[in-house]
Amino acid sequence: MSGELRGAIMGLGADDVGFAKIDDYQSPASALVESLLPGARSLIVLAFREFSAVDSPSPQMAMNGRLDVMEYARSVGYRLTRHLEADLHAWALTVPVSYPMDFSDPDKSGVAELSLRHAAVAAGLGAFGRHNLVVHPRFGTRVIFTAVLTDLELPSDPPVEANPCTGCGLCVEACPSGALDEAGKTHLAKCLGTSQPHGARGSIAFWSRFGVAGTEERNTMLRSPEYLSLYQAGFIGQQYFCFRCLAACPVGRG
Repeated sequence: MSGELRGAIMGLGADDVGFAKIDDYQSPASALVESLLPGARSLIVLAFREFSAVDSPSPQMAMNGRLDVMEYARSVGYRLTRHLEADLHAWALTVPVSYPMDFSDPDKSGVAELSLRHAAVAAGLGAFGRHNLVVHPRFGTRVIFTAVLTDLELPSDPPVEANPCTGCGLCVEACPSGALDEAGKTHLAKCLGTSQPHGARGSIAFWSRFGVAGTEERNTMLRSPEYLSLYQAGFIGQQYFCFRCLAACPVGRG
């Protein structure tokens, strides 16, 4: 079944696909898979290549490229789920690239329900690099992953034979916030401060200042580029304005 299913998934438009048994998925911070889909046995992990947008000096154009990939990946995941449930009579549950996330527990802030990085490694789609992202053998760091949980019994794909990361350190040098200085870890606060300036932290900072400002200052603030960027972010969602680590990685270029 896995061979036919792999072909069908590639036909839907994924750039690569891997399978992982639930027992082979190990993530230290995410929820138990059984709490997401009772009876789940396997993970189908989809890889989608990012293109030249990550190289653009315009953060707006780079972000637009990411939104394109996310929307496309979401569509492929939805069509795969329809195929699994309608044609194979399986249970299936799509796993998002990022949002929605559970913010009800302060200890889980910033932690996804399922780690797509760990899922990709378990499915043989790459290995963790120096920058704590998964490096795909062909696409390097320029890749995003989605997944579908299912109750189908699918054997895990073998892990990559050798870590594609060369350890060159270019990602560390390229990071403007120093978030990658410690090997194997990402300093989340430093990263988000640069990569998502109009996310939750930016919004809290703005409205905190707005709450104590006078009338004239408030009027000025509501016409500022900062507010307009926050306003726009509320409509288009996930805001990444830094792709330096992706652009710097030499693996898979060309």
